[in-house]
Amino acid sequence: MADLKLLVPELNEAEEMGADTARFQELLLQASKELQQAQTSGPESTQIQPQPGFCVKTNSSEGKVFINICHSPSIPPPADMTEDQLLQMLEEDQAGFRIPMSLGEPHAELDAKGQGCTAYDVAVNSDFYRRMQNSDFLRELVVTIAREGLEDKYSLQLDPEWRLLRNRPFMGSISQQNIRSRQRPPIQELGNVFTAGSLRPEGSPEKPHLSLWLEAPDLLLAEIDLPKLDAARGLSLEVGENRLVLGGPQQPYHLDVYIPLRVSSEESRAAFHRKRRLMVALPLLSAPS
Repeated sequence: MADLKLLVPELNEAEEMGADTARFQELLLQASKELQQAQTSGPESTQIQPQPGFCVKTNSSEGKVFINICHSPSIPPPADMTEDQLLQMLEEDQAGFRIPMSLGEPHAELDAKGQGCTAYDVAVNSDFYRRMQNSDFLRELVVTIAREGLEDKYSLQLDPEWRLLRNRPFMGSISQQNIRSRQRPPIQELGNVFTAGSLRPEGSPEKPHLSLWLEAPDLLLAEIDLPKLDAARGLSLEVGENRLVLGGPQQPYHLDVYIPLRVSSEESRAAFHRKRRLMVALPLLSAPS
């Protein structure tokens, strides 16, 4: 994504930003404080006992590794979307879909031949697990995300090739896990922000509706409604430190919006959904304080 430094407007004064932008900043600060308070108040975790699901075998530089895919109703489910919608998102290398998981600690076990190995327990939502049982695509996706999560958490290098154990639902014993007991407050809609060129001549591209959500103190999510589009083909999206521009040749929409925060253009990601909207994840360079 391009860095639109040359397009950054000179809107640094509060009176120039207007009432909508000032209100946006106020809501952003309030939501950020609520998130931070929720993360530091009350019990931070609770214990769950995951139920066995299936087990896959892979390898690391240190030997055999088994991943027990378990499930618990206490794990939140992922967003509800069809496999076609999810496949489209993944094909476009977009990061709008998450599968909540609890990654357990490594535990030493003995395999069927009595040789030492390492096992990890990874828990997902029980309803999602039942859906996954009937889908090879979802099963492979979960195993891939679990493997990558374990690599990141424990600094591992796991072989991407794995084998499903048909007659063994888990390796060793499945231990209790600690998960966050307090969920984040509901994502707060922050509404529209200042849009450059609000008044456009008749017949020119339409300005789509834009909403912003605060997912975490360091992450904004933007939703752009595009009811006239069936796909993102030909659509251009550029993100600068505090500017978002959407449009393209012969496109029915044009959006040029100033965001009163500094976002990371290089880490921003977008996903076009079949419900005719564009979701944009905008990591903040500095969280509001």
